[in-house]
Amino acid sequence: MKFSMTGKQVAALLVVAAGLCGAVWGCGSRPAPAPGAEVTKAAAPVEAPIPTLAEEVAKYKGQKPKQWGEQVDGVLTRVPTQEKVIFLTFDACGGPYGSGYDQKLLDFLNKEKVEATLLLNSRWLEANPELAKQLAANPLFSLQNHGTQHRPLCVNGRSVYKIQGTRSVAEVYEEIMGTDARLKQLTGKRPRFFRSGTAYYDEVAVKVARDLGYTITGFDILGDAGATYSKAQIIKVARAARPGTIIIYHMNQPRSATSAGVPEVVKNLRAAGYEFKKLEDYWPVQARS
Repeated sequence: MKFSMTGKQVAALLVVAAGLCGAVWGCGSRPAPAPGAEVTKAAAPVEAPIPTLAEEVAKYKGQKPKQWGEQVDGVLTRVPTQEKVIFLTFDACGGPYGSGYDQKLLDFLNKEKVEATLLLNSRWLEANPELAKQLAANPLFSLQNHGTQHRPLCVNGRSVYKIQGTRSVAEVYEEIMGTDARLKQLTGKRPRFFRSGTAYYDEVAVKVARDLGYTITGFDILGDAGATYSKAQIIKVARAARPGTIIIYHMNQPRSATSAGVPEVVKNLRAAGYEFKKLEDYWPVQARS
């Protein structure tokens, strides 16, 4: 069968072919990138706007929590990974719970190049502005949010360890956001992880934190029990570590045994093939390709 095309049809076909060719690497005049050449990356997604206090209060009006504790729904207690990585987290509580710092512990982490996540309370930051700047500039450390008044995070004022929790959605909001801007100014980026004073929560407060862009950071090993464990206890409890374990310690109690026990924990876990990483580098998991 004889097939023929008009001049206009030929011209149209050539235009389509040229368009398809130009969309493929190496076709036409657009060269493929040379091996090792830098390819321009897409712009990072714009950070979602932070909900206002009024918006959060309206959203959770009338909601009554059903859970209370350290491991309520939404709390990250362990990073789900099979890699032999451990996440050391150190709280600095501030105020009557201690605004000091354990220089011996910090010196060890620096000397041994141990990566760690430091959760800092607003009052501790106020008491230690120069040290906070040094920690923010140290690539070993990730500075995260340990609240403003060091209170359990809930919407009904429940207490634990004789510390009264936040009493409303508004107080939950302020407990989180009261330190948010300070840390952003210090590090150049918003913190992503939050741990309350006492690490107790209800599930409504956890949802508020999530709305504000935070992951609530729990733990699966109580490393020093509020800086009360002996060196032997600190070493013993760390033997339960597994891939993805989050251990909670304290860096604001220089008279505690934490600075004596942590070096032994690090030595033992390294001997078992573990590495120490910052939470922000591993969570959320889907961020890792």
